[in-house]
Amino acid sequence: MSDNHNLAKELLPEPTLRRLPWYLAYVSLLKSKEVEYVSSTQIAKELNVDASQIAKDLSFLSVKGKTRIGYKVDLLERELQNFLGFKKGHNAVIVGVGSLGAALIQDSGLSHYGLNIVAGFDVNPEIIGQEMCNVPIYDISELEKKRKKLRAEIGIITVPVESAQDVADLMIASGIKALWNFTPFRIRVAAEDVVIQNTSIYSHLAVMYNRLGVKLRQTQ
Repeated sequence: MSDNHNLAKELLPEPTLRRLPWYLAYVSLLKSKEVEYVSSTQIAKELNVDASQIAKDLSFLSVKGKTRIGYKVDLLERELQNFLGFKKGHNAVIVGVGSLGAALIQDSGLSHYGLNIVAGFDVNPEIIGQEMCNVPIYDISELEKKRKKLRAEIGIITVPVESAQDVADLMIASGIKALWNFTPFRIRVAAEDVVIQNTSIYSHLAVMYNRLGVKLRQTQ
């Protein structure tokens, strides 16, 4: 990967980074339909994003569109996949193999985006020593030893909220460099080189319920 490409990643605004997977999903659909070219105007119409914004977002990539023709679909798909890191495998461990943790382990789609859950950890003796979709479940006390052996760099947190910070601390101590936190608790880390991504489904539910309530009141 070129230095310019790496620089683009460093400078990429987060809103743009959140939109790029939308574009990837759409161009992948077009590729499956054997569409050869797509314009930013076509993408804008399908995804309800301003065409000028799409062109600006895609300017961070090394792929260029052709005037009055657009972007070559297969090239744009490949560039988006590489740019987003979806083609590079990332080993991850998950702590908390309850309903949500189990669902993530069983979600085979994550591997298509470069996330390989290689082990689960829990305190429940009923599931420790078992396998789920060929993913072994270990006692939480084995986290550091197993993480090193499995070369996992990402830790997924799906534990009860009161355990979130303790689990985060344990993961960082074991050598984890990125945390994907599914709890409503906003964990804190002292290490500046650790990436934290918070994904609380409850927050999204709150927004949806609020917007739904406004819509319902407007129609009454």
